Amino acid sequence: MADIPLHRRRFLALASLGTAGVALVGCGRQAEAAPERFAVSKTDAQWRQQLGPAAYDVLRHEGTERPFTSPLNDEHRAGTFACKGCTAPLFSSKTKFDSGTGWPSFYAPLRDAVATRTDRSLGMARVEVHCRRCGGHLGHVFDDGPPPTGKRYCMNGVAMTFRAA
Repeated sequence: MADIPLHRRRFLALASLGTAGVALVGCGRQAEAAPERFAVSKTDAQWRQQLGPAAYDVLRHEGTERPFTSPLNDEHRAGTFACKGCTAPLFSSKTKFDSGTGWPSFYAPLRDAVATRTDRSLGMARVEVHCRRCGGHLGHVFDDGPPPTGKRYCMNGVAMTFRAA
């Protein structure tokens, strides 16, 4: 190390410490997170067979469908939007609005239909929304929605089905 300039040695030492810190934080998160249990539980193979590739990616692996691709974005009939994984009712059509984002958006879920948790992917903190019954990832909720809640539940249409009233 005597041949390496002092500023480069400091950089290498700090980079090593940073990498070790990230590894320790990652290990700590894994140890803290207990697996969640849901009323509807299936093996990965069963979910894959039931859902098809696009819904499987979103519901089971927190994927995101491309904007403006879901037919549910243009669904305006009276009815209920349900989880494609377990058929649990999630949102009433009465709370749906056009957010202009390209995903079906709602200002409120049905009572006890969804749960939330912090999503720290993509280097930011967002609030992930998932089905309370099967744990399927539905989308995210933001604080830029219309009255009366001010919330925008921005959902992946591929994660839901629609039942007309």
